[in-house]
Amino acid sequence: MKEEYILSGKIVQLMKKGVKIPNPYSVEVGEEVNINRISSSGIVLHSGTRIYGKKTLIAFGTTLGYEAPATIVNCQIGSRVELKGGFFKESVFLNKSNMAGGAQVRGGCLLEEEANGSHTVGLKQTILFPFVTLGSLVNFCDCFMAGGTSRKNHSEVGSSYIHFNYTPNQDKATASLIGDVPGGVMLNQPPIFLGGQGGLIGPARIGYGTVIAAGTVYRGNCPEGGKLLSGSKDETREKKFYPGFYADIRNKVYNNICYLANLLALKQWYAYVRLPFFQVQEFGDELYEGAVEKLEMAIEERLKRFETLSEKMEMSIEIGRKILKGKTGEKALRQQKEFLANWQDIKECFTEKTEETCALKERDSFLQIIREKLKEDEENYIKVIQSLGIDTSSTGSAWLQAIVDRITDNALNVVPSFKL
Repeated sequence: MKEEYILSGKIVQLMKKGVKIPNPYSVEVGEEVNINRISSSGIVLHSGTRIYGKKTLIAFGTTLGYEAPATIVNCQIGSRVELKGGFFKESVFLNKSNMAGGAQVRGGCLLEEEANGSHTVGLKQTILFPFVTLGSLVNFCDCFMAGGTSRKNHSEVGSSYIHFNYTPNQDKATASLIGDVPGGVMLNQPPIFLGGQGGLIGPARIGYGTVIAAGTVYRGNCPEGGKLLSGSKDETREKKFYPGFYADIRNKVYNNICYLANLLALKQWYAYVRLPFFQVQEFGDELYEGAVEKLEMAIEERLKRFETLSEKMEMSIEIGRKILKGKTGEKALRQQKEFLANWQDIKECFTEKTEETCALKERDSFLQIIREKLKEDEENYIKVIQSLGIDTSSTGSAWLQAIVDRITDNALNVVPSFKL
């Protein structure tokens, strides 16, 4: 009784539920935490674990703080997840995902099944599809990454890799699409490899099967995939820098449109395909709610950063009028004016819910197959998706690609000079 009096009431309640806490005096649980959202089966909270937030959810078999102290704030954590040490806030970790010690996972991240990172990884507004693996000392904020078919054949980011997501003009309209949603969800695409001691300048689009050689800071796009990219396109050189000035913005605008279109397609995938799989697992509805919330956070973040970029065009145009010359300069200014003048119409392309009415025939045909799999008592999402035939996978991808294409085309029709 004396021990129960000294220990926090939340700690006592969790231990009575069956949560294993080897050193209960070193664990902290906020009074706002709802212990009914923490499983009683197989959970281990190691020394130094801190759990906060009324939205926090922890499913069975999860281990926290094995390597180092771990802080959890309003995260939704699926089954058999390992967060071995670090800080984790407002993110979702689906079944068997894991992060090693020293991680900093900030708001808006979604790690799907078996996605994982080694020690000292920084993430924010990052979506990793199943099996994607991050090495050590990686800064990978504002990214989507997919590719690979299993833990033995997965997309990987080498150690000491950086996704450069902040520009000298202080904008973050820089999210990179490494893989895509229509192909990535089928778990049948070739892996992507980003070699260690390198970096990617956002916003970029990188296709499946791409290898970026170790030590390379890549500054382009390779959406077609299947290539080995190495070295640098540009030699080091000096030229005058004009704060607030943007030259050619077509790549930025086009890639932001593509990224947002893929997020909207992914949200439809969750609503129609992933939801039934969540509903048959512990805390499934709550996990689904958390995942959709993160997708909405991602869409909101990208729209916010995209709008900020549009607002910066006013200063850029003013500077450009003084320094730009010739047809190239005229084109750059024309595009910046077009982007600035039409931002609200561009934004509407991502908020008018076009994604809900695209390729309904393909969607319904694909969903019928998924429903039949569920009737066969196959409840494992990964196994079901991997068991789909080529024709079925192609139908599902066609549905999602139609969403991406429709939204992208609608946005580009508003600013036609940005069409590639």
